[in-house]
Amino acid sequence: MPNLVPPVTTVQMALGYKSRLQALDSSIDYLMTRFLRALTVLILLYLHESITPYIVREAKKAGIAGVKSYPAGVTTNSSSGVISYEPFYPVFKAMEEECLVLNLHGECPSDQKQGITILNAEASFLPTLKSIHEKFPKLKIVLEHCTTKDAVEAVRSCGDTVVGTITSHHLYILIDDAISDVYCYCKPVAKLPHDRRALLDAVVNSKGKFFLGTDSAPHDNSAKKGKGNTPAGVFTQPYASQLVLTALEEAIDRDDITASAVTPEALQGFLSDYGRTFYGVKNPKEERITLRKGDDVIVDSIRGPSNSSIEVVNFRQGKSTWSVEWK
Repeated sequence: MPNLVPPVTTVQMALGYKSRLQALDSSIDYLMTRFLRALTVLILLYLHESITPYIVREAKKAGIAGVKSYPAGVTTNSSSGVISYEPFYPVFKAMEEECLVLNLHGECPSDQKQGITILNAEASFLPTLKSIHEKFPKLKIVLEHCTTKDAVEAVRSCGDTVVGTITSHHLYILIDDAISDVYCYCKPVAKLPHDRRALLDAVVNSKGKFFLGTDSAPHDNSAKKGKGNTPAGVFTQPYASQLVLTALEEAIDRDDITASAVTPEALQGFLSDYGRTFYGVKNPKEERITLRKGDDVIVDSIRGPSNSSIEVVNFRQGKSTWSVEWK
């Protein structure tokens, strides 16, 4: 994600970010080379007033996959984000022409006069999504981390160039969890039971319109439990695929979905195929993962190097989980 400090707003910054990541693991492809490996990470620019159509065209030449929009002040490191989208229409036109993807954090900032809070921030943003899509129908758009029934319906009502992502943690948590547990607090916040049911239905009835986007955020535990504002984000990355399966099991037990709806095709599409197809990322080695029900348990936390105090707490720590094997 490009919401670093400072944000990734130029091609040079994106290439530098890529180099730093590759220094950590050179086996990973960052969609800026011709050779795909087991894991492909998409590099994005941060939508900022300094982004121009020229930068968009240079980004395309450099192999950058798209541009991520953060509404100003809504989430982590978003102070340099977007206030109004109309000034970016020339940028969106260039993105449409160059086939770059627009990734949207789809919320409006809280505004008491307009009656907007974190509970309806996503729903309040949906007219903006529809407006951008109507003006740039060939622009590929991802409404990231959908949390509401309204968002699911909005994505379904748009053309094939608009899709949505759903996190694994939003298949579990509700607003009560978000306000009572710092490890369940994220943006957009979890919503109501009917919203969760809509997300679960979108997973098993995606038809290519929805796929997994983890939005996993490895905030250090000292920040999560410390004084001041709690950083928004849930850490799911080590168990993201397994968490989806367990969420579907629990949903069947609640009668939120039927067992017959959970097919291998639906799972493979949501976890892999639909996202790859939308972004045009191939799988030349045809690698697969196999998930099995066993005695695995989600570890409490992931610790940093021995010379650091970094500790990141896993979502649903201590809960049973599926095992995963790469083939």
